[in-house]
Amino acid sequence: MSKIIIAIDGYSSCGKSTTAKAVAARMGYAYIDTGAMYRAVSLYFHQNSVSHTDPRAIATALENLHVSFNFNEKTGRNETCLNGLNVEDEIRKMYISNMVSEVSTIVEVRRAMVAQQQRMGRKRGVVMDGRDIGTKVFPDAEVKVFMTADTFIRAKRRQVELLEKGELVNLDDIVRNLEKRDHIDSTRSESPLTQAADAILLDTSFMMIDEQVEWVVELADRHIAKLHRRGHFGRDREPFTS
Repeated sequence: MSKIIIAIDGYSSCGKSTTAKAVAARMGYAYIDTGAMYRAVSLYFHQNSVSHTDPRAIATALENLHVSFNFNEKTGRNETCLNGLNVEDEIRKMYISNMVSEVSTIVEVRRAMVAQQQRMGRKRGVVMDGRDIGTKVFPDAEVKVFMTADTFIRAKRRQVELLEKGELVNLDDIVRNLEKRDHIDSTRSESPLTQAADAILLDTSFMMIDEQVEWVVELADRHIAKLHRRGHFGRDREPFTS
């Protein structure tokens, strides 16, 4: 074994997904956007009128939905699929952003998605970004990064992303959405958003994406070199299971 797991956690619109994708491409690793998985579940709940307080309906929904990723060679994008259908653009819309944190607090949803994420990373050689990768999904990840940034700067970034997709949203509305999501994510009982004790904090407020990518890649390279020096690679290692 000569590959590691890179866990990138943090707040929304800090550049986690964009950075994680680029890091994975640079290192030849698989990229798993766990936030997209919860967005896909939120979309399914919305489309099928699944009540967040109905355990039976939630269990049935989780049995009938499957989230996967498909790399589109024409666009160069890693697209999210819900039951085989490309929902990448739909799950990025504001109405999904307004409900995803609440859906993510549902214990059954988190357990189902965490189990799937652990299966995806069983062979290592992956970059995952989300809220609880370094604390819950892969607490044994070799490299853990926790991203943060100024709320107003995050809101501006999000507004630009939405505008590029043809969705014009008031900046104040985005700020309120981010603050609401931060609160829900950080205070939920199941796998709350928190910095792992061994994660390195990265404030991206005044960093360009390429700077963030370089920072993470250099951190990973240093860690891999350290593991080689210690002779950790080449040993049998059981994958993490909850």
